[in-house]
Order: sequence, then C-alpha cells, then structure tokens
Amino acid sequence: MKYTAIIFDLDGVICHTDKYHYQAWKAVADEIGIYFDETINNRLRGVSRMESFEIILERYNGTMPEDEKVKWATKKNDFYKELLKNLRPADVSPDVELSLKKLKDSGYKMAIGSSSKNAQFILSQIDYADFFDAIADGTHISNSKPHPEVFLKAADFLGVAPEKCMVVEDAESGVEAALAAGMDVAAIGDAVYCGKATYNLESFSDLLDFC
Repeated sequence: MKYTAIIFDLDGVICHTDKYHYQAWKAVADEIGIYFDETINNRLRGVSRMESFEIILERYNGTMPEDEKVKWATKKNDFYKELLKNLRPADVSPDVELSLKKLKDSGYKMAIGSSSKNAQFILSQIDYADFFDAIADGTHISNSKPHPEVFLKAADFLGVAPEKCMVVEDAESGVEAALAAGMDVAAIGDAVYCGKATYNLESFSDLLDFC
C-alpha cells in the first residue's frame, strides 16, 4: 500500500459551502460599499478569513484600521455560521459517502485538513463529526494554505509520515500546500486546471483507482 493515510480538504471536497461563503462575504462587502462578485470569491478558496478580507479590500478606497478589519471579518463569520445551519447530511453526495466508507473499510487512516475554523461545526451538521481519525483545522494553525502547516498537523495527529499521506484538494492553494508538505495530491474540481497535482479526479470515486 503506497499510502496509509488520506487527508481531505473539507469545503468543496467532502461538502460544498462555497455559496454560503459567497453570500456572507457579499453581505459584508455590500454593507461597506465594495464591489464583490463570484470571480473574486473564487480567489478566496482555501485562504484564511483575514487573508480573504485583504483580497476583498483591494477594491476599498482608503485604509482600514486593523481593529475594523477584525470587526468586519467577524461579522462575515457570524453571517456564515448562520447560513451553515442549513447544511444537512444530504449535502454529502452519494458518490462521496460511498467512497469514504470504502476507503475506511480498506484500512486507510483518514483526516480533515482545512483552514476553516468552522470545520467541526460543518462536520457535525453533515453527521461526520466522528467519522475521521483526526481533524486539523483553522484552530490548530498559524499559517493558511498554500503553507503546508495544516496538512503536516493532520499527518502528525494521525501519526503517519507525510510521504505516506495523500491529500484530496479542490483549490490550487491546497494543492501547493500538499506538495510543500511532501505529500502526493489528488485534485478535484477547479484544482484540476492548475496542472500541479499528482492525480486529477473527474469524480470523487476516481480516488479509489489510486488507493
């Protein structure tokens, strides 16, 4: 067995919360008076909350004090957490659900590696709170992707060497983070087009071909 562990990004891989991020950031941007659209939102994928807000502020006319940045980023997260209450187990596709069970039955250790500080809440909403062997998220790290910290933390929590881990990611920053951690990476969704991944998946179940 080439890999003994698989580390999954959460948003966009296990379930999709992009629409909730977009709605929450849009509400904040509109209130401040900054232009924001889905193209800009795509740049925020895999990026921490404060770094995301800095990207949004590229269109801000002026200089915003740090304490005010924190206030708006916190307000965005409050909006986002309210929207996350709409998540249900049915938001995990049958393809993902069946594939995860097959991988677990095959003996792989599995972890979440996410920059989100809401990972635990999201997992509880979709009934996966106790499924993974380890969860490394935004509450454990100082550096968000493309820094490899979150994936190295996940490997450490699992007790598995980085070279024995494979990462599944849907964002270019996540692919870069996995490679920087010394891990192979399977790209899905938009991450396929960056051309940097070890494997490219058309569907989640394609992962079974590489494991």
